[in-house]
Amino acid sequence: MFTGKGGVGKTTCAAATALHHASSGAQTLTISTDATPSLSHIFETAADQKPAQVLPSLFIRELGEAEIKEMWDKKFGREVYEVFSAFVSIEYDDFVEFMTSVLPGLGEEFMVDYIRELSRRGGYDTIVWDTAPLGQTLTLLQTPALLGNHLKMAPRIYSRLRLGRRSREPVLDILKRWEELSADNMDFLRNEVNFTMVTIPEALAVAQLEGVFRQLHKYGLRVTQLIINNVVKAPESEFLVTRARQQQGYLEHIHEKYSTMKIVELRMVTYELKGLDRLREAEKILFP
Repeated sequence: MFTGKGGVGKTTCAAATALHHASSGAQTLTISTDATPSLSHIFETAADQKPAQVLPSLFIRELGEAEIKEMWDKKFGREVYEVFSAFVSIEYDDFVEFMTSVLPGLGEEFMVDYIRELSRRGGYDTIVWDTAPLGQTLTLLQTPALLGNHLKMAPRIYSRLRLGRRSREPVLDILKRWEELSADNMDFLRNEVNFTMVTIPEALAVAQLEGVFRQLHKYGLRVTQLIINNVVKAPESEFLVTRARQQQGYLEHIHEKYSTMKIVELRMVTYELKGLDRLREAEKILFP
């Protein structure tokens, strides 16, 4: 799982990592859940098929709003809709829009569940997840707590709605199953997922790191690798010399503060990191 603030190069690092595993012979799937995915652009391949094949052992899948709604519908959408439609007159499609906007992390919740099920089925040796920008990823961690707080109040609200109108399942049982889903997904993140944080050596990005690590630690999630992207190496102009000087303090801070984890520096390049040949250059740095 690759995470970090927007624009730091998560997708590039995820793509290079996926290429490494695929080149080592592992059946590898790279998934992007960014609202504006760029995996197909970086691999320079069409994403018409789902998943699209890049190499014999490398596949990519860009998941968006339509897939989230499909997952919601498959898991709990209709049952939870029964609960809410008993209070208000609302069409199902409008209800889904409402839920995905009102509950932080709902989309990411079902993305985790989707990836967890893919892992259980065993069709791939490695799954690389290029996440949405950091704020959306962190809201995922809050979903179980929000649901738990809701369930504490639920008996007072739903005591007269003992059964879903269509499924005839007790309403609180429906909500309880959803809570169990959240718990399973959090266990999956804690025990079976390797987290890589991607950052850049600039003031705002570095300032955000400590709070992010604190929040991940709060939920029992451990980052195993930190990638510092766009590092100026061998500056050849006055502009780059100035940038390198600005970066030096941030690099020293990161290496000192997070010395217990693997830290990799990716140098700033003058070209776009896209296409297999360019990605292999990044791969060699990430996996020397």
